[in-house]
Amino acid sequence: MKFEIRDNAIYFIRAGEWGKISACGKNCIRFQASPSGPVKEMNWTLLPGEVEAKAWLEGNTAILETGDMQCKLYDNGRTEYFRNGRKILSEKCEMTFSTGIRNYRSRGSGLWSGRVTFEPVEGEHFYGLGHEATGCFDLKGCTIDLRHVNAKCTMPVVYSSLGYGFLWNMPSTGSCELACNRTRWNSDRMRQMDYVVMGGEPAEVAQALADLTGHAPRMPEYGLGFWQCKLRYETQEELLQVARRYKELGIPLDVIVIDYFHWTEQGDYKFDPVYWPDPKAMTEELHAMGIKLMVSMWPTINEKSENYREMLDRNLLIRTASGSNRVFDFYGPQAEIDPTNPETREYVWSKLKENYIDQGVDCLWFDEAEPEIHPEHFDNLVLSMGNGDEVGLLYPYYYAKLVYDGMKADGREDIITLSRCAYPGAQRFGTLVWSGDIPSTFESLADQVKSGLNMAMCGIPWWTTDIGGFYGGHIETEYFRELIVRWFQYGLFCPVMRLHGSRAGRDNTKAIIEPSGGDNEIWSFGEENFETIKELILLRERLRPYLRKHMDRASEKGIPVMRPMFFDFPEDEVCYGLGEQYMFGDDILFAPIVRQGERAKKVYLPEGNWILTRDREVCAGGAWAEVSAQLNEFIAFVREGSDVIELF
Repeated sequence: MKFEIRDNAIYFIRAGEWGKISACGKNCIRFQASPSGPVKEMNWTLLPGEVEAKAWLEGNTAILETGDMQCKLYDNGRTEYFRNGRKILSEKCEMTFSTGIRNYRSRGSGLWSGRVTFEPVEGEHFYGLGHEATGCFDLKGCTIDLRHVNAKCTMPVVYSSLGYGFLWNMPSTGSCELACNRTRWNSDRMRQMDYVVMGGEPAEVAQALADLTGHAPRMPEYGLGFWQCKLRYETQEELLQVARRYKELGIPLDVIVIDYFHWTEQGDYKFDPVYWPDPKAMTEELHAMGIKLMVSMWPTINEKSENYREMLDRNLLIRTASGSNRVFDFYGPQAEIDPTNPETREYVWSKLKENYIDQGVDCLWFDEAEPEIHPEHFDNLVLSMGNGDEVGLLYPYYYAKLVYDGMKADGREDIITLSRCAYPGAQRFGTLVWSGDIPSTFESLADQVKSGLNMAMCGIPWWTTDIGGFYGGHIETEYFRELIVRWFQYGLFCPVMRLHGSRAGRDNTKAIIEPSGGDNEIWSFGEENFETIKELILLRERLRPYLRKHMDRASEKGIPVMRPMFFDFPEDEVCYGLGEQYMFGDDILFAPIVRQGERAKKVYLPEGNWILTRDREVCAGGAWAEVSAQLNEFIAFVREGSDVIELF
């Protein structure tokens, strides 16, 4: 094995591999290796920075040091990582005699599958990897597919309780095994291996991750309040009637949403004039009431669309390696746009601007943003940037960039794009991720709490769910009426408070292609629930200054508003197992009720004194507290000494 120290980095060559180890941010060490020649600077969404580092040789070992972090590269090719002199990560040899360091297999045309394996550490906990309803908070013991599908957003980032973050800097499909016998990252198709180890406590790693992948912009004011949505408002007048009623009732409403099939054809990107005859007048009335309008679009397009032929001829659509280019079947076979192509982004934005933004629409909802494909064969996709199994995880990143670049060019700063998926770096385009089409069950609610906390560790500070779940909820049942209240309590303490869902119980009589769900406004769930939910929305309004403070901090420092308990209390081992309570900003501890019929919950209070918001009881930390919560009550504590207690 040959080492070379150059520009404060380690370069190495060994049989079948060329590599580079360098500093790319504060306490951040980047490993790059290629089985086919010297590494190329393929940053993908990474924004590496210049930092002080030094590298040197000690016998048969090359060492790189930056800040608190150190990497040692041994003469068999194996690496180890240290923080403040303590080993935190060590590659594992897969074969005897200390061989089998990193594995590559040719896939042709300069592409490879590959993997890297690390030693397991007893008692280590892992968090991150995006959102997925695994039922797990601590992901140790889990194997997670690295791919996007509905209700599963892959963020190839983990945080370890040993005090480091790990970013798998490759947008390929694959898997991550956080097993008891090893930690292994697998790529289905890549040109070279690339990962970053970020040393630090949770807040330090969060800031490093934001510096490396981009900071979220300042959350627009309309992102802080309540959003009304359902599947779906069928006409302009129906939507306006709902907005007017909120206004008449004195209930603050920041955003109302128009869902899919408001269009003429998929891929036309415009309102159907039969049901939405005057969008400009509609948006003007909404704005006069202080309400913003969000409109859904899909990446799908069919042959009937007025834009299809031009997009096909200009190669603005996803192609396939074999078979038809129709990759999604929903009311006919659909092709999908290719936002990795800058010409696609420019073309689609021109349509969105003309037909929505210029009509007064404030923001867009990008559904199907994985993209959803059937069957889920990413290796069959051909995008402008490469094959789907090599670059497919980038799809939602460039999808969000489409709107952000267009809005910025139009002079807009208050940019939020609701997206069903994301990738590291998408936060810098104002991406608000939601957890997809999830069931209306208490089990799902419990899953969402854990999913949101894992997403918080991935550098995406704007995240939300469909309050009440998306499908299977019947608004007349006692089960759902209990569920919707508990979910609203959870929604109060989410970065964005958004009601959505396809509710059973509506007689669909209108001659519109896609039937709509039942009523989904806050007065739809019974009089008693209405009063409870109304008070939660009014409390959200009172919390605006607190939210603004912490949303600004999320933008500046990468610190998520909603975050696991260990984020604020990394020295407290108990906090690494708490997946059903969390911190909401610096001073609020929230413990959602997530089980049917539950009227009390055990809550762990870390060090310090905590005030129960309901009755101002002061509880000592470092202990568990049994707290009751009737259906119209939630469980939240505030740190003693914080002024936010006065808002409850």
